[in-house]
Amino acid sequence: MSTPDFFRSRLDAMIDLRHPLAVLAMRMPWPQIEATLAPVFARQARDGQLEVGEDLFGPTLAVAGAGISAAGRPRLPIRLMVALLYLKHAYNESDESVCERWAQDVYYQYFSGQEYFEPRLPCDPTNLVRFRQALGEAGVEELLATTIAAAVQMGAIKPAEFECVIVDTTVQEKAIAYPTDSRLLDVARAKLVRLAKRAGLNLKQTFEREGKKLRRSAGGYAHAKQFKRLRRVLKRQRTILGRILRDIERKLSGTSDAMQATMQPWIERAWRICRQRPKDKNKLYALHAPEVECISKGKARQPYEFGVKVSLAVTASQGLIVGARSFPGNPYDGHTLHAQLEQTTILLQELPGAPKPNTAIVDLGYRGVDAEVAPVKIVHRGRIKTMNQVQRRMLKRRQAVEPVIGHVKADHGLRRNWLKGEAGDALHPILCAAGFNLRWLLRAIVRLGLSAVFFVFLLLRLLGRTVVPVGQLALPKLRD
Repeated sequence: MSTPDFFRSRLDAMIDLRHPLAVLAMRMPWPQIEATLAPVFARQARDGQLEVGEDLFGPTLAVAGAGISAAGRPRLPIRLMVALLYLKHAYNESDESVCERWAQDVYYQYFSGQEYFEPRLPCDPTNLVRFRQALGEAGVEELLATTIAAAVQMGAIKPAEFECVIVDTTVQEKAIAYPTDSRLLDVARAKLVRLAKRAGLNLKQTFEREGKKLRRSAGGYAHAKQFKRLRRVLKRQRTILGRILRDIERKLSGTSDAMQATMQPWIERAWRICRQRPKDKNKLYALHAPEVECISKGKARQPYEFGVKVSLAVTASQGLIVGARSFPGNPYDGHTLHAQLEQTTILLQELPGAPKPNTAIVDLGYRGVDAEVAPVKIVHRGRIKTMNQVQRRMLKRRQAVEPVIGHVKADHGLRRNWLKGEAGDALHPILCAAGFNLRWLLRAIVRLGLSAVFFVFLLLRLLGRTVVPVGQLALPKLRD
């Protein structure tokens, strides 16, 4: 307990402690989260460097900088950063907006472990970027597993319900513009010109004026369906890009090795854009995001989506997400099932009794993989004639995953991924699933009446009837 501040009011005296977010703040296992993630952020020991010195007897060698350094600003609290990630995806905020809202919302600050109201930003938004990178895929999976454990601890879901899961895939689109050939060629030209100027290379021509004119002409010809003229414009754009690339490669040999290493990836991507044709496979769809793939899910309203395939696993009865991961390379849906069930099993291994999925309800895209996922039983409508009544009732729950996917996309940020690279593709769906589960827990608190039960325990604590810390209250499970 900290020393009372007579000039500020405590947050628990300013808010309604029956609010679902306040109740959830006291039911989340924050000490366990901090203990699990603390080794990731521990200061690492350094080997040091040999330094040559002199004393009365001549030259000497000494090791400098070895050990663990205490220099630098103290790290921000792990609970604060984890809470910001939870709130960001629970309420579909950006890194900047969640920090701004934290400075205004007393419930956000109470959920983050603050005792007094702070009318300032909790951190710079870029700290969230570095925190995500430090966590990695294993760290964000721990955040998702914590939401599942909290649901079991509150009695909102029974461990037996994890034995039957619904699995389906969707597309997590990347934050790129629609990849037309004309735009890709002009973007590559402009990017290379900027890099050449930064490196001090004097190009013969930059084609700045002609590039803009050709890009406008290509848009007009495509709109008017004048494809012969459009092909002529694209041919000229490829010629311009090739001339700039060859000019840069000739003059780049005289620069430093560091500059050559910086420009080489961009030159390779530009050559891919220059040489690829509409019917080619493994095309490059974004200059800044080479990991983007073109995925067709058979939708009439959107034939092609550009991003990465993502698989979600939800419980059949309650709709709680128990697994989310990305699958680069656009694999067949059935080949993702084994990896998805493996992740789900890992996330559930810390629960009482360690339940494992033994039934997967899927669509027809998962046919033919029974041997890969054995002994898990696969249920899909292709076997309707050989099913018993229990399996037919299970099959009717298959569509329950569709609204979950819709809410994760619309309300929790899965529709568009702004995180960089393949690592961002892997982290983002797991964080979106954790945000969905957090909102699921808030609804469960209201549905089960845990706010009123907690308020009674809190009154007893304020009256001195109990000495149990608020964060460790073991409230009854109302479903038992």
